[in-house]
Amino acid sequence: MKIDLRQTLVAFAASVFVFLAGAIFSQPLGNLISSAVVTAQEAKTEEAEWGSFSTYYQGETYGTKDVLTGVAVLKPGQEIHPPHQHAEEEYLMILEGEGTWHLNGKTFAAQAGDILYATPWDMHGIKNTGQAALKFVVWKWHNKGVTSPTQPSTSNK
Repeated sequence: MKIDLRQTLVAFAASVFVFLAGAIFSQPLGNLISSAVVTAQEAKTEEAEWGSFSTYYQGETYGTKDVLTGVAVLKPGQEIHPPHQHAEEEYLMILEGEGTWHLNGKTFAAQAGDILYATPWDMHGIKNTGQAALKFVVWKWHNKGVTSPTQPSTSNK
């Protein structure tokens, strides 16, 4: 029986590749957020002059990095910060109260049930213009495997 050296080397190289790929991809994916329920009592709440922010999840998931989920409560007449922009995508959903949305230089009435979505580098924000607290949920993240767009050098947003 004649052994073909070329076929043997190809088979050996393929076996090494499969072994190494399995070793690489079977490694833990880091310190990912696990499936869980975080109660309002368990969320980390920080008080500020403008109101409070409760962080529910912060970190990395299978598909996202730098994820932040939380609930903000704005006192009447307050905002967390002036309208701003950043590389992350973001959703804001109002649970209670009323205020004013800011999106790319325009303002809109904001009320319970509304959701704002801001793409990377869109100028956005929310201010409580009502008489009671304004409560909203925040979801902000970078996507894994998707390069974030660079900040535009000039923006009319």
